Amino acid sequence: MLTPVPSKPHTSLGRVLEDLGDVLLEPVAVGRTTRKQLGGVVIHDPHDESEFPASAVVLGVGVREHDEVVRLLHDVGARGAAALVVRSPVTPTPELRRVADSTGVALLGLASGASWAQLAAMLRTLLAEGDVGEVSPQTLGGMPSGDLFALANAIAALLDAPVTIEDRNSRVLAFSGRQDEADPSRVETILGRQVPERFTRNLERDGIFEKLYREHTPVYVDPQRYDAHEIVIPRVALAVRAGDEVLGSIWAAIREPLSEERTQALIDAAKLVALHMLRLRAGADVERRLRADLVSTALEGGAAAPEAIARLGLLGQPSIVLAMGLLGAPSPDDDLRLVADRQRVADALAMHLSAVQPRSAVALVGDVAYGIVPMPGSQADCQERSIRVASTFLERTGRRAAAAIGIGPLALDGSGLRASRDGADRALRVLLTNGGAKRVATVEDVHVDALMLELADLAAARGDVATGPVARLLAYDAQHQSQLVHTLRCWLDAFGDIGAASAAAYVHPNTFRYRLRRLAEVGEIDLDDAGERFAAMLQLRLLPRDARTGPPAIEGS
Repeated sequence: MLTPVPSKPHTSLGRVLEDLGDVLLEPVAVGRTTRKQLGGVVIHDPHDESEFPASAVVLGVGVREHDEVVRLLHDVGARGAAALVVRSPVTPTPELRRVADSTGVALLGLASGASWAQLAAMLRTLLAEGDVGEVSPQTLGGMPSGDLFALANAIAALLDAPVTIEDRNSRVLAFSGRQDEADPSRVETILGRQVPERFTRNLERDGIFEKLYREHTPVYVDPQRYDAHEIVIPRVALAVRAGDEVLGSIWAAIREPLSEERTQALIDAAKLVALHMLRLRAGADVERRLRADLVSTALEGGAAAPEAIARLGLLGQPSIVLAMGLLGAPSPDDDLRLVADRQRVADALAMHLSAVQPRSAVALVGDVAYGIVPMPGSQADCQERSIRVASTFLERTGRRAAAAIGIGPLALDGSGLRASRDGADRALRVLLTNGGAKRVATVEDVHVDALMLELADLAAARGDVATGPVARLLAYDAQHQSQLVHTLRCWLDAFGDIGAASAAAYVHPNTFRYRLRRLAEVGEIDLDDAGERFAAMLQLRLLPRDARTGPPAIEGS
């Protein structure tokens, strides 16, 4: 019997409206639903009939007409959604209010200028959906541990000014209410969740960042030095420190200089923000380790697997395992960069899969990032869907940290995850061995190549060596610095086509014919015999491509 795992309380709709309402969300028809706890974020797809989490916020991308909104309210209400977001402007007609009230679905409008991706990212920041980390309630300085949005609102109340909390790269980690009281530059920063580059360049030019990170008192930013149409209200900023390390900064849009009391309040608040940021960083590390343990246990199978699968929310769901690895073989000096790249790409995969299927579980286990992706609906096209999901992710990430993804077979339940993981591993190994010629494959696509790699492993483990004609050709090449083995490879790969084989060997067809006759004499091989051709082809496939000496041990490639 499984022990129930307590879940972390989810964020309420009222909390979302409080934190995001000034800039992003407009309540159209909310009613009495603001205390409802939210369970996830779902992007509406009219062709997707799969289930989504209870009390979800549904993003109605592309839904604009009044009748469409009414139909969608009925649809998502029947599926247990808590809120529907459509693009503003939305006229709050009596019918919309009535339908929202009868279905229990709050209708919200997304502000002009805000992107759906921005809204989804901010909602996932606020929501606790899928949290498998520590769930015991904790507070720091009277605030829920790690709740930077609540802390930003508290600081805003102390300073009587809208506030943002940013990291070292000027990314907005949290912001307070009342952002509509600020100027266009602040609104643009909130919408993009990042201070625009043209502003950061100006701040760097004026030495603001240097002063901010050097001093332990608030730094004043005079708007008169910048574009009057964008920066109207003065700023005051203070670095957030943990010892000598600068974690980020607090920025307030103030209409008048801070008093001595408010200056001290900001300095004190920065110490509290540092504690929360450290807690978040530590919590993220714990979260990753715990999720990696759960995913690893689920994929290993055995007695502990069912509980791990249940804690991941995947019990009883047909799923497919993806295995992602980075291409290339960095030098030992690149080890730290490689570790960071693996984690960064694994985090990106987790975000991508959560948007596609909210219950997906991703973790970096060793050198491989594994994703367990639920596959509800028809099983006939699940492989095609998984290829599409993996290919879309790799297209978006590009080749800065080039990766490949192997896809295992469908697991109908938790007991099949081990076999799906094995299949994904086999497919990934083929992709990595081929150096990225292809970046996504199912195990069915590369079944023969995977078998050849495993046969090479077996030959190497037993200490097998090349024999017969291949051994004689290897020995001759080593002694005479000739290219007979390469000639044989090219001829076999071209199925005996002299024109194609000579082109692959970069020699004239007549030269190639001479070499072919010579290798038949030296190797004592009858090239007209299908059995001898197959034996030679198999041994060459088990040898490294650059094998030049013989008779070598047959190695795995």
